[in-house]
Amino acid sequence: MGVGIGLALRFWPENKEMVSPLGKFQSPQEKPLQKYSFPNLNQRGGISSQIAIGEALKQEGKFTSYLFSYTSEGRKITGLFNQPVGEGNFPVIIMLRGWVDQEVYQTGVGTQRAGEVFAQNGFITLAPDFLGYAGSDNPPDDVWEERFLKPVAVLDLLASIKSLPQADVKKIGFWGHSNGGMIALSVLEITGADYPTALWAPVSKPFPYDILFYTDEYEDKGKLLRAKLADFEKDYDVDQYSFDRYLDWLKAPLQIHQGKADDAVPLEWTNELVDRLEELKIDVNYYVYPGADHNMSGSWDQVVSRDLNFFREKL
Repeated sequence: MGVGIGLALRFWPENKEMVSPLGKFQSPQEKPLQKYSFPNLNQRGGISSQIAIGEALKQEGKFTSYLFSYTSEGRKITGLFNQPVGEGNFPVIIMLRGWVDQEVYQTGVGTQRAGEVFAQNGFITLAPDFLGYAGSDNPPDDVWEERFLKPVAVLDLLASIKSLPQADVKKIGFWGHSNGGMIALSVLEITGADYPTALWAPVSKPFPYDILFYTDEYEDKGKLLRAKLADFEKDYDVDQYSFDRYLDWLKAPLQIHQGKADDAVPLEWTNELVDRLEELKIDVNYYVYPGADHNMSGSWDQVVSRDLNFFREKL
């Protein structure tokens, strides 16, 4: 089940003090997780590193797939890089998957199929594995820091694209599925940038409900997680970590797809999200597919075709 920046090349030293929402300077070390709030991540921006291209995994007539890696917050993150044949400059799509069990995950799961279609049509795609997956370093032990580091990883990947000579840094978009859709929306808000973004059944409920909703699948029905959440709320304002509180920061054109037969992200969630986006006058195309499930089975070709046309028009 798939649950789980103007170009923002503003690089901020990791030890730089940040402006709090109240306008006072505060060090992120005062409360360890405060640096991950949306207002503070907006001040931080992305921190670049060199994207390293590894071994070729697959060669097709129009593209080649490689492993890649980069650094975020001192940790290595790996992923799948698809490069079209030719010298560049190619537009770039950052692809963000939904939740996958670590025990069955391999690089490319959740993004590879769509990524290959985009690469065949002249787009570089970058799909990070995230910490704890494939060849990436392990995440911190804190369950909330592990979660908050996902948007940070994407911010830093975004800032690192300039290290790819074959990439057109003026043409960058996002593709996100399920929890990856929420991460994409979070990054769009934090950056305030207009990166064209396609979303498949994005998780769109506020934090922490977006996690608690799925705890019936845990062995303890979420008892331990609720205890950790209670501890978190003693020191932090959860609203500062919830993307739904910052929808008015969005500037990007969006294309959203939702299957009526989706049993992981309810149709009502996406309808409510689109209603709010339209109220804010966000440029959004919304498509609903009567027989499609969470992975768009039954309508996959149509959905990908629409996304390809969307990126061709917007990038």
